[in-house]
Amino acid sequence: MKTCQINGKGEPCSEQIENLNEILSKIPSDEIFEDISDRFKAISDPTRLKILYLLQEGELCACEIIIALEKPQSTISHHLNVLKNAGFIKGRKEGVWIHYKLINPEIVCLIENLVK
Repeated sequence: MKTCQINGKGEPCSEQIENLNEILSKIPSDEIFEDISDRFKAISDPTRLKILYLLQEGELCACEIIIALEKPQSTISHHLNVLKNAGFIKGRKEGVWIHYKLINPEIVCLIENLVK
């Protein structure tokens, strides 16, 4: 950023302040950034990323995810709830088990692009 020298201090000039105010006016709200941050936190765990990869093939019962990832039911249940609360997956109850599927399968493409 270029600065104007005023009284020996480097202070932004009025043109710079105008440009900054224009940029600031386009920044989304804090609530939007909080939501984005929460969603990134939800996929910051390797187990949750694996669950998303598994679900890209279609709906799976929680019991299948438990078997595939060789983790305790309580651990998988916790991770599924985090992903569900973040809006990545949804579940449908069938008997004693819940079957999960991706809400937006494009999340897996995004993750794959990050891996490359």
